[in-house]
Amino acid sequence: MSTARLTGRIALVTGASRGIGAAVAKRFAAEGAQVILLARTQGALEEVDDQIRSAGGSATLVTLDLREPDKIDQMGMALYERFGRLDILVGNAGILGGLSPIGHFALKDWAEVMAVNVTANWRLIRSFDAVLRHSDAGRAIFVTSAVAQAITPYWGAYAASKAALEVMVRSWACEVAQTSALKINLVDPGIVQTRMRLQAFPGEAPGRHPPPEAITDIFVELASKECDVTGVIHRIQANGVLTGSAL
Repeated sequence: MSTARLTGRIALVTGASRGIGAAVAKRFAAEGAQVILLARTQGALEEVDDQIRSAGGSATLVTLDLREPDKIDQMGMALYERFGRLDILVGNAGILGGLSPIGHFALKDWAEVMAVNVTANWRLIRSFDAVLRHSDAGRAIFVTSAVAQAITPYWGAYAASKAALEVMVRSWACEVAQTSALKINLVDPGIVQTRMRLQAFPGEAPGRHPPPEAITDIFVELASKECDVTGVIHRIQANGVLTGSAL
């Protein structure tokens, strides 16, 4: 594993208390970044923080519910006042919202999936675009899913939210491509052993799929100053092969 590729960089990771978010945050810290961990649960964040600090890394904890959009704006202002910039934004937080025939989703469940998976990420873009531009090499990475491109029965809410996320993020990448040094990309991590995976497939045997730590390399690549691609969906296939879908 390469080391110190993100030395001195300030990185915000949403959904950092477990799963892919926690794995990416710990990897970024191991690569030298000052990591801002964001999630709803303070106790779970503290566990990740303890692991980062025990490995010699540095982290800042932010307990925030992404369903409260005004707090995202407040966080953007607070982060700028403290650090003066943001180098890396990872929009990882997401919820499944259950599996159901498309017409059977409860209004509350549908609205919550869209609020967390789409609207919260739009608010992050809205709040952090200017803060990322204060970096000499701003990087934004959002986590999507293959279901955004596939037609999979009963996954309608989650799939629709990820399809909307992909269009939104790539639109942002296209809009700023000629006017800033920002590089904005998406990662589809493929099938990874996470709590969301267990929610969708409760009968699967534990350990059947790779752990989140196995897919962090692409996040480091896209977060680094050397990254020269933008507006690309990077998809990790079942065999570990990485493919990209550009604008």
